[in-house]
Amino acid sequence: MLKIFFLGTIHLKNIKFYAYHGCLGEEKKIGADYLVNLKVSANLDKASKSDNLVDAVDYVLLNEIVSSEMKKRSNLLENVAERIVKKVFEKFHSVDFVKVCVSKKNPPVRGSLDDVSVSIKRKRN
Repeated sequence: MLKIFFLGTIHLKNIKFYAYHGCLGEEKKIGADYLVNLKVSANLDKASKSDNLVDAVDYVLLNEIVSSEMKKRSNLLENVAERIVKKVFEKFHSVDFVKVCVSKKNPPVRGSLDDVSVSIKRKRN
Protein backbone atom coordinates (compact mmCIF):
# COMPACT_ATOMS: atom_id res chain seq x y z
CA MET A 1 0.00 0.00 0.00
CA LEU A 2 1.22 3.47 -0.85
CA LYS A 3 1.82 5.63 2.23
CA ILE A 4 1.36 9.36 1.69
CA PHE A 5 3.10 11.88 3.93
CA PHE A 6 1.94 15.45 4.24
CA LEU A 7 5.23 17.25 4.18
CA GLY A 8 4.77 20.91 4.63
CA THR A 9 6.41 24.18 5.44
CA ILE A 10 5.58 26.75 8.06
CA HIS A 11 6.81 30.32 7.56
CA LEU A 12 7.04 33.08 10.14
CA LYS A 13 7.75 36.24 8.18
CA ASN A 14 9.25 39.54 9.29
CA ILE A 15 9.09 39.07 13.05
CA LYS A 16 10.14 42.46 14.43
CA PHE A 17 12.45 43.01 17.41
CA TYR A 18 14.49 45.68 19.08
CA ALA A 19 17.67 44.04 20.40
CA TYR A 20 21.28 44.68 21.37
CA HIS A 21 23.40 42.36 19.21
CA GLY A 22 26.76 43.45 17.86
CA CYS A 23 30.43 43.84 18.63
CA LEU A 24 30.54 47.63 18.87
CA GLY A 25 29.94 49.36 22.18
CA GLU A 26 27.23 51.55 20.67
CA GLU A 27 25.33 48.48 19.43
CA LYS A 28 25.39 47.01 22.94
CA LYS A 29 24.06 50.26 24.47
CA ILE A 30 21.77 51.73 21.83
CA GLY A 31 20.46 48.60 20.14
CA ALA A 32 18.84 48.29 16.73
CA ASP A 33 15.78 47.05 14.88
CA TYR A 34 15.83 43.45 13.64
CA LEU A 35 13.69 41.27 11.41
CA VAL A 36 13.67 37.48 11.67
CA ASN A 37 12.27 35.09 9.09
CA LEU A 38 11.85 31.45 10.03
CA LYS A 39 10.98 28.51 7.78
CA VAL A 40 10.50 24.98 9.09
CA SER A 41 9.61 21.80 7.22
CA ALA A 42 7.95 18.84 8.88
CA ASN A 43 5.70 15.86 8.33
CA LEU A 44 2.25 17.39 8.83
CA ASP A 45 0.38 14.11 8.34
CA LYS A 46 -0.80 13.63 11.93
CA ALA A 47 -1.87 17.25 12.42
CA SER A 48 -3.70 17.35 9.09
CA LYS A 49 -5.80 14.35 10.13
CA SER A 50 -6.35 15.07 13.82
CA ASP A 51 -6.93 18.83 13.57
CA ASN A 52 -5.33 18.97 17.01
CA LEU A 53 -2.72 21.53 18.06
CA VAL A 54 -0.73 18.96 20.07
CA ASP A 55 0.04 17.17 16.78
CA ALA A 56 1.15 20.32 14.98
CA VAL A 57 4.26 22.43 14.78
CA ASP A 58 2.82 25.28 16.84
CA TYR A 59 3.73 28.60 15.24
CA VAL A 60 3.04 30.41 18.52
CA LEU A 61 5.77 28.35 20.18
CA LEU A 62 8.05 28.91 17.18
CA ASN A 63 7.56 32.66 17.64
CA GLU A 64 8.32 32.34 21.38
CA ILE A 65 11.56 30.49 20.60
CA VAL A 66 12.66 33.26 18.25
CA SER A 67 11.70 35.94 20.76
CA SER A 68 13.53 34.24 23.61
CA GLU A 69 16.74 33.83 21.60
CA MET A 70 16.60 37.41 20.28
CA LYS A 71 16.53 38.67 23.89
CA LYS A 72 19.87 36.96 24.62
CA ARG A 73 22.62 39.37 23.57
CA SER A 74 25.22 38.11 21.09
CA ASN A 75 28.14 39.67 19.29
CA LEU A 76 27.29 37.92 16.02
CA LEU A 77 24.06 37.35 14.15
CA GLU A 78 25.39 33.89 13.26
CA ASN A 79 25.24 32.98 16.95
CA VAL A 80 21.64 34.15 17.31
CA ALA A 81 20.55 32.27 14.18
CA GLU A 82 22.26 29.04 15.26
CA ARG A 83 20.64 29.17 18.71
CA ILE A 84 17.20 29.57 17.11
CA VAL A 85 17.77 26.56 14.84
CA LYS A 86 18.97 24.35 17.72
CA LYS A 87 16.02 25.29 19.92
CA VAL A 88 13.51 24.54 17.14
CA PHE A 89 15.00 21.06 16.67
CA GLU A 90 14.95 20.49 20.45
CA LYS A 91 11.28 21.45 20.83
CA PHE A 92 9.84 19.88 17.67
CA HIS A 93 10.93 16.34 16.84
CA SER A 94 8.77 16.31 13.71
CA VAL A 95 10.75 19.19 12.17
CA ASP A 96 13.39 17.97 9.74
CA PHE A 97 14.55 21.27 8.21
CA VAL A 98 14.99 24.80 9.55
CA LYS A 99 16.04 28.00 7.82
CA VAL A 100 16.38 31.22 9.77
CA CYS A 101 17.36 34.66 8.53
CA VAL A 102 18.26 37.38 11.06
CA SER A 103 18.46 40.90 9.64
CA LYS A 104 19.82 43.99 11.37
CA LYS A 105 18.19 47.15 10.04
CA ASN A 106 20.46 50.17 9.48
CA PRO A 107 23.72 48.55 10.60
CA PRO A 108 26.59 50.82 11.66
CA VAL A 109 28.58 50.77 8.42
CA ARG A 110 29.81 53.50 6.12
CA GLY A 111 27.53 54.24 3.24
CA SER A 112 23.88 53.57 2.64
CA LEU A 113 22.71 50.10 3.60
CA ASP A 114 19.16 49.04 4.51
CA ASP A 115 20.13 45.93 6.44
CA VAL A 116 22.59 43.12 6.86
CA SER A 117 21.35 39.53 7.13
CA VAL A 118 22.66 36.16 8.17
CA SER A 119 20.84 33.00 7.02
CA ILE A 120 21.44 29.52 8.36
CA LYS A 121 19.90 26.30 7.03
CA ARG A 122 20.06 23.01 8.91
CA LYS A 123 18.63 19.57 8.20
CA ARG A 124 18.05 17.09 11.02
CA ASN A 125 20.55 14.24 10.90
